[in-house]
Amino acid sequence: MRAGVYGQGGRTTPRSIVADLEWAGIDAFAAGPRRQAREADIAVVLGGDRGVRAYFHGRPESEVPVLGLGEGESGGLLASLDVRSLRSHAGRLASGRYTVDAMPRIGVSIDGRRAHPALNDVAVFASRSAMLMEHELRIDGEAVWHDNGDGVIVATPMGSSAYSMSAGGPAIFPGTRAFGIVPVNSLDVTRRPLMVPDTSEISVSGISSKTHCEAVLDGIERLAVRDAVTCTRTPHAANVVRLGSAAPAMRGLAKKVDLAGDLLRMSPSSKLILTALEYGGKPMTLREISARTLLPPRTMRFALRHLTDNGLVKRRVSGRDSRQAIYELAQRS
Repeated sequence: MRAGVYGQGGRTTPRSIVADLEWAGIDAFAAGPRRQAREADIAVVLGGDRGVRAYFHGRPESEVPVLGLGEGESGGLLASLDVRSLRSHAGRLASGRYTVDAMPRIGVSIDGRRAHPALNDVAVFASRSAMLMEHELRIDGEAVWHDNGDGVIVATPMGSSAYSMSAGGPAIFPGTRAFGIVPVNSLDVTRRPLMVPDTSEISVSGISSKTHCEAVLDGIERLAVRDAVTCTRTPHAANVVRLGSAAPAMRGLAKKVDLAGDLLRMSPSSKLILTALEYGGKPMTLREISARTLLPPRTMRFALRHLTDNGLVKRRVSGRDSRQAIYELAQRS
């Protein structure tokens, strides 16, 4: 077996992971950005869930199985193995005693141009918070609704337990051949989320707002949209290696359902800050959170105190300026 090690952990280097894999008799190498995944039988990716998503974004057609590694709290649904336990599991990897989850990806076309596939979700929103977006939804060419609201989310089963769930969407169990479509804060109080076969072509067109609109792919990349976003299932699955429990995705979904109960009890300002941190793609300062949410300073500070007290957001001191606080999402165990 040949394993390529990709990405960078917080305190973990690719070289140390290579050493752990070679200890188990695996031919391993630290892969640079130009080295292709096809050189490896398995890709070992550092950086937790975010690192795994970024890896798949850069390789839209790769079906090489991926073992995601997290550090401490950074492990999750995609990176379910902690780097500290890799050596104890490396023997199972070397002998082929693991399972592979084939996760569907959403192929995305924006105004006729192909973008990289999304593993979790595609969110179409106005570029500024609290701005309405108008759109029409079509499924396989048939008009379903014409809506005004904050936006719309298209989610895979994996992504259904992320932003989609916090916006009121259904939890779609792993293996279900369906995509979720969730209108966000529609002006039509009768508007409800949909589940459609993952063989469907989902078109969000006639997109307009007082500001420009964006498609946010997996909370990582923002792409400008003039008129339309089309979503279909790609022919290339994202293959994720499982070395631990046979059903880590089920455990993760149960945790997210528990989180959904917390969300129902939260104030709107707390939900807005959680959304801003998740889709901002990075930790934020108070000034950045204020610019993203447009919340009054007192309301923002009260909401952040609530989120940190309940373990949903972590506060730390900036490495660049010790007088400045940085806020980021905390992973729940």
